[in-house]
Amino acid sequence: MTLPPAASLHHGAESFYQRWQQLNDWLVQHREFWQPAPFMTPEPAWAKRYPELTAMLAELTDAECRHLDDAPVELAARASRWLPSLEGYADMVQLPELLPSAEEVSKVTLPEIRATDMPGRKRLQSGAFAAALAPLEHSALDWCCGKGHLSRTLAPLCSGEIQGFEWNPELVHDGNRLARHFGDRVSIACQDVMASDLALPDSYHGVALHACGDLHRQLLKRGSEAGLPRLSFSPCCYHLTDQDIYRPISRRASAYQKVLKPGRNDLRLAVQETVTAPARVREQTQRISQWRLGFDGLQRSLRGRDDYLPVPSHPARLLSEGFPAFCHWAAAKKQLELPETVDFDFWLAFGERRLAQVRRHELVRHLFRRPLELWMVLDYAIFLEEQGYRVKLGQFCDRALTPRNLLLDAVRVSGTPPVQHSRP
Repeated sequence: MTLPPAASLHHGAESFYQRWQQLNDWLVQHREFWQPAPFMTPEPAWAKRYPELTAMLAELTDAECRHLDDAPVELAARASRWLPSLEGYADMVQLPELLPSAEEVSKVTLPEIRATDMPGRKRLQSGAFAAALAPLEHSALDWCCGKGHLSRTLAPLCSGEIQGFEWNPELVHDGNRLARHFGDRVSIACQDVMASDLALPDSYHGVALHACGDLHRQLLKRGSEAGLPRLSFSPCCYHLTDQDIYRPISRRASAYQKVLKPGRNDLRLAVQETVTAPARVREQTQRISQWRLGFDGLQRSLRGRDDYLPVPSHPARLLSEGFPAFCHWAAAKKQLELPETVDFDFWLAFGERRLAQVRRHELVRHLFRRPLELWMVLDYAIFLEEQGYRVKLGQFCDRALTPRNLLLDAVRVSGTPPVQHSRP
């Protein structure tokens, strides 16, 4: 696959659309590798079609598996021996780096003494995001701002006002209290950004750091409709949408004849990364995954049906009560009666084996996380250019700080009238 050079993604509608189109076609072509979830499908069809690839994955050690899950370009290079269409993978996921220098980031990152109630990663992410936006030439509107951590980081960079929108009144109260305490020029309003009567302040720079799904899409639509001079955001949680089948928002992408139509669960794949999770959380996730897979084997055996039975989120107490307690709880949730005697040790060992298999099959599926994310974000870039913005797309921080490190930075071209969108 031949793609436009990463540098071209700083400007040019055709380069954005060309890259989106090629990604779209590639994702459609490779559906069998990323749509079936190995957790629910013990042996995806591709595993039978490519036995040598499957054998290579099965021979990986746990350490190699963890390494390759965090190194998709390296994995794609290995797998391209059996899947030649992966040979251009490195170019496909490459993006310009909009990373400011470490010195620039340190200058704008809130010092720890002022970062009250602010988790360490959020403090560093906000600093990197703010440094990538500098200089700020307009007052800023912090979209879905929570307690205003980003707002307070941006305040020293902005000669105008910092206004925050947040729907949770407790977070609004705490955020305004922190701003008053530290003397920051930040004001947070209690506002549902999805409200039909939402009014945006004139000539503000709309910013959002990790606004989820339809929330960041609303910023694009309402912000461009209001003619805001600049929109800068890092998207997150693309699957949080009211659409069962997701459709692109740009005219060009939505009109494409072979457009991909992912479901909500497909979009979830784009954010299935845990590089920032603490070791304790990873350990708990592994244990509960093993238990769920063990119960999955048990329920298939009892029901005589080889299909996955979704089980709801478990109460935290079960982590300390053991696998048998989890099975009894899960069975009760699914109105499934367990026999008086169950060999829980057997099914626990079964879950451990299945988890090892799932981890290796998921390596292939995870190759499609970033391409699927870029498919959505490139559509956003096309949309913004259709609305009269000059757009940059790149990475504002290293993936180790957050896998959601993409930044779309759009500046309205002078003299371009806002485009009105129809709304229900």
